[in-house]
Amino acid sequence: QVQLIESGGGLAQAGGSLQLSCAASRRTFSSYATGWFRQIPGQEREFVAAITWSSALTYYADSVKGRFTISRDNAENMVRLQMNSLKPEDTAVYYCAADSGVGTGNFYYASRYDYWGQGTQVTVSS
Repeated sequence: QVQLIESGGGLAQAGGSLQLSCAASRRTFSSYATGWFRQIPGQEREFVAAITWSSALTYYADSVKGRFTISRDNAENMVRLQMNSLKPEDTAVYYCAADSGVGTGNFYYASRYDYWGQGTQVTVSS
């Protein structure tokens, strides 16, 4: 089992920045692809970004491309999401997810990931 703990959420103004962090409890996390998803109450969980274990490949939703950057530090068992030029529509609970290889679908689908954090709230005011 791998536990994922998100941090860094909070309140930001439109145009501002926040950095989310996802800390993992086990070293095996360094071999897992990792993604960020977000969810608004009453809506489905939405893909935001993903990164392969080696950082060789990154993937972004069109809505955040050019504004958000995903990165990882395997020595620290950490994945980060730098969010710049925030918009009110970025308001959501953000979840970190890890793919140990048993899931299905591509990186854009929640079914790909088998470990999830508890989420951290991001609120962007206009």
